[in-house]
Amino acid sequence: MGTFTFAKEIETLPSELQQELFDFVEFLKVKYQQKQPLKEREFGFAKGKVKLHEDFDAPLDEFKDYM
Repeated sequence: MGTFTFAKEIETLPSELQQELFDFVEFLKVKYQQKQPLKEREFGFAKGKVKLHEDFDAPLDEFKDYM
């Protein structure tokens, strides 16, 4: 079945069924995107993007009562 023939068939459907078909196509697109395999991350891809302060692991004043 060609694209033109398929489009002609869709045009013959009532508007409610056309909307349902559109929703189904959107569902299939989302479903297909989820099945694509994740590409492997390159080692060190985030190097230099995250920075910690010098006192990152220093005790916080708010918790002095608990130490």
